[in-house]
Amino acid sequence: MKNPIKLLIVDDSRLMRRVINKIFDASNNIQVVGEAANGKEALDMIPELNPDVVTLDINMPVMDGLTALKHIMIRFPRPVVMLSTLTQEGAAVTFDALKYGAVDFIHKPSNTQPVSLEEQCSTIVKKISLAAGVEVGTIRYLRTKTDKKTTEPGQIKCNYICAIGVSEGGYGTLLKIIPQLQSDLPAAILVVLYEASRHVDAFARYLDDNSPFKVKRAVDGESVEAGFCYLVSGKQYVTFHSFYGEYSLAVNAAPFTTHKGGINMLMFSLAEIMKEHAMGVILSGSGNDGAEGLQEILRSGGTAIIQEPKTCLYKEMAISAIHKCKAASVIPDGDIAAEINKRFSV
Repeated sequence: MKNPIKLLIVDDSRLMRRVINKIFDASNNIQVVGEAANGKEALDMIPELNPDVVTLDINMPVMDGLTALKHIMIRFPRPVVMLSTLTQEGAAVTFDALKYGAVDFIHKPSNTQPVSLEEQCSTIVKKISLAAGVEVGTIRYLRTKTDKKTTEPGQIKCNYICAIGVSEGGYGTLLKIIPQLQSDLPAAILVVLYEASRHVDAFARYLDDNSPFKVKRAVDGESVEAGFCYLVSGKQYVTFHSFYGEYSLAVNAAPFTTHKGGINMLMFSLAEIMKEHAMGVILSGSGNDGAEGLQEILRSGGTAIIQEPKTCLYKEMAISAIHKCKAASVIPDGDIAAEINKRFSV
């Protein structure tokens, strides 16, 4: 029988620790092996308990959650899930936690949430289970690059286009890639991210503040320039177009918001126009969107990269793409940016 996941709960509220502990009472797959009231206590307990996953609150006395997270990533790398009232989707502190190495985030269970307590507890159990499946060697404290962006639109010719498709688990994965790209690459990056539009807006601003590349939301009819990363919500369809050597985007609302198809659509249009100058990248996510589009990019002479499933929070998209695209390079998330830099460097 498979050993249960060993969980360490870190929260300054004794009541909340009891509530979180109780969530796992009925689980045969997760065993709470310890509780800590602050980050310092957690750091003292980790070597002894050797938990598979750690949940961290943000606001705690003695040592707060973000400080503890940095220490864990450097000293005892392992999956950490932020469990706090502050870690809401689209919040800067959530992106900070993912930047520092957390694999996921959850809001604390509360009666004020739009979903039932039962559903919230089920989500927590699921996310802890998924976190335990992320390969520990890939988790590290990310030092993002914030050096000045010196290139202006049109200054560098756009010779390559890279389309990235990502769904669940995408924030943390993209934070390992976009901030590590060289700002002088003769390439543009187009990202389809399956998150709500307002959260994609917030993430674009955060990425822009932490990246040499210029990051922005894609706009219908906009010219595509080298040195820019354009983010599109999965609730939109975006296609790539060329007119007399100039590239542009067509962005429209997706006709079927419950059906994932935006990644394939972008990659098919990119393969047709850019041929061998196209690159497709499939990252963490559920479902199989992007597998056929990536296959088309390869068929047209382009390059394909797939995130190593062991490093994905959600592995389905990557596994589906691997089955269809045997010629693709399968790379851990922490090495994808270096591969893009190498392929696109002048």
